Amino acid sequence: MKNYAEYDAMGLAELVANRDVTPRELLDAAVTRAEAAQKEINCFSAMFTDAAEAQINDGLSQGPFTGVPYPIKDLGVSIAGKQLTNGSLSYKDNVADSDSVLASRYKAAGLTLFAQTTSPEFGLTTSTESKLYGQTRNPWDLTLTSGGSSGGASAAVAAGVVPAAHASDGGGSIRIPAACTGLFGMKPSRGRTPMGPWTTEGWNGQSCHHAVSRSVRDSAALLDATHGPEVGSRYEAPQPKGTYLEAARRDPGRLKIAVWTKAPNGTEGDAEAKAGIASTVKLLEDLGHHVEEAAPDLDGEALGKGLMMTVSAAMAMTMEARGKERGQPVREDEMEAVTARFVEFGNQIPMAELMKANQASITAALVFDHFMVDGGYDMILAPTLSRPPEKLGVLSLSPDDVDAYGDAVSTFAAWCPVFNQMGAPAMSVPLHWTSGNVPLGIMFGARCGHEEALFSLAGQLEQAAPWAHRRPPVWFGDI
Repeated sequence: MKNYAEYDAMGLAELVANRDVTPRELLDAAVTRAEAAQKEINCFSAMFTDAAEAQINDGLSQGPFTGVPYPIKDLGVSIAGKQLTNGSLSYKDNVADSDSVLASRYKAAGLTLFAQTTSPEFGLTTSTESKLYGQTRNPWDLTLTSGGSSGGASAAVAAGVVPAAHASDGGGSIRIPAACTGLFGMKPSRGRTPMGPWTTEGWNGQSCHHAVSRSVRDSAALLDATHGPEVGSRYEAPQPKGTYLEAARRDPGRLKIAVWTKAPNGTEGDAEAKAGIASTVKLLEDLGHHVEEAAPDLDGEALGKGLMMTVSAAMAMTMEARGKERGQPVREDEMEAVTARFVEFGNQIPMAELMKANQASITAALVFDHFMVDGGYDMILAPTLSRPPEKLGVLSLSPDDVDAYGDAVSTFAAWCPVFNQMGAPAMSVPLHWTSGNVPLGIMFGARCGHEEALFSLAGQLEQAAPWAHRRPPVWFGDI
């Protein structure tokens, strides 16, 4: 299928519905491109072609994406009978015994789940590199990171293997890869998408699932197909007034947008990030929106410490549980260097510190909401990344210098984790390319439950400054 890459996921589904192409032909097209991409950019941890063929043979569900090939990230989402390693040597032999809730919803939407994309160990960093699978490379520049932790997904979509892919976000892991590779990435509100069936939240509610995509409408329709509470969920995000797809097609009206130039930890964007913000502000003003510099007064020190406490405690729990599950403790040499430090720290954290971490997130959400309401702001604009994508190795979980890694990772995407801690939605939109022709995404955030407003603006921006026609130097869409 030579014109495969000309279509987004909804376009491919329309071809199937019109019987212009079969699901098996689309699967073959995706697998051919995936195998070629794997050799150059190392974006897949496994191929599930047999499971995808079985889906097709058994009869795909009739939904908005019937017959569209779709990969799942190797972190927290399972397909029955297939590996789920979470990017970790300690899970290298782990096989899932059932589909996750999200995988079931993807199947109900008609998607053909055919592969698994790479993730760093437990999604703990902003570059997709691991002892287990090696380095995933950015198709815009093979020496650079494709972002993390959904870097396998972003590399596969950016390189033309698939039009959209599953991703997850605990501190920026949808938005950062999207920003590094020229894609659209929406992080939903807390409680919007399912995490089960084994748990209904990750990192004390900071983690969530969704996707990276080339088109806004694919992201909107995927969220329409998957959002909603699951059995056992303790909370759910406010329900949308309509569909997200309708929102993406709707004029957003005249918006009041704040510009957030300094992250809570003091990080500011470099010249390229500032240029991206400046050009975005001009675009927004040309579209009739009111834009002004303003930001909530958040406690960056408390938020940074809270994130460290939360992730460290979670990793200590995870590794203890894995040891019990397999009958022997996880050894330090089975972990990345940074992961081992998280685990060590997590086993030493006083209980009161976890309550302080949770309170820091609650306080940030309160301050942010009051700032937005009192200022009459519809959303807030910030760099997704403070600088262009880093060289591979800089953000690895097994760095040469762990302390230098800490400085690099804390400043790379300093605005991103705040939205996870607040439970608020945020999106990275591919509106800027550097002087070296590398993507550098721009982020918009809103109050909890306001994804519809974000999708409406995203749809308008996509029309005003299209990006889907851009092709990286390493491209497999035309095979």
